[in-house]
Amino acid sequence: MKTKLDSHLIRCINHLIEGNVLLYPTDTIWGLGCDASNADAVDKIFEIKQRPKEKSLIVLVDSIETLEKHVNVTNEIESLIFSLKVPTTIIYPNPLGIAKNAINEDNTVAIRLVKHKFCQQLIREFGKPIISTSANISGEKTPSEFGQISSEIKEKVDFIVERRHDTSTYKQPSKLIRINADNSIEYLR
Repeated sequence: MKTKLDSHLIRCINHLIEGNVLLYPTDTIWGLGCDASNADAVDKIFEIKQRPKEKSLIVLVDSIETLEKHVNVTNEIESLIFSLKVPTTIIYPNPLGIAKNAINEDNTVAIRLVKHKFCQQLIREFGKPIISTSANISGEKTPSEFGQISSEIKEKVDFIVERRHDTSTYKQPSKLIRINADNSIEYLR
């Protein structure tokens, strides 16, 4: 039996379907997000952040099953993901089903299996990965809490997720790992 969805969650999903940008909490910091397969929505995020389009964005998924729809996940990579103790974003080669403007010039994409209850439910119910990038103007300090997000950002997004969903304790950007074409692993931050 499917559980009844919270009306706030339904509003978030509808905004994603409409190609809008959310301001929402993640397992790390507050982020700007949209449908990761919608190039127009991804462009809106670049505009809001005033970010050069050659700079990459992060994509969030809710499960290994969702991840496997978009990149090759070997048994070794799956084991690595489940061994990680802190939020970690992994750069994968050759993604599928992600907007072209969310993919790096070298045909890679940064994806994190999010461990935040609200984000997992949002992605699961939406049925697709979402973009996640820090909620700041490019080059400015990354806000670790909602109160540090500029009014400029808050005014430009289409929808702000209720703060009751803010349960992150990490409060900093994720660790970063690259999976190379030969499946070797490179630790970047």
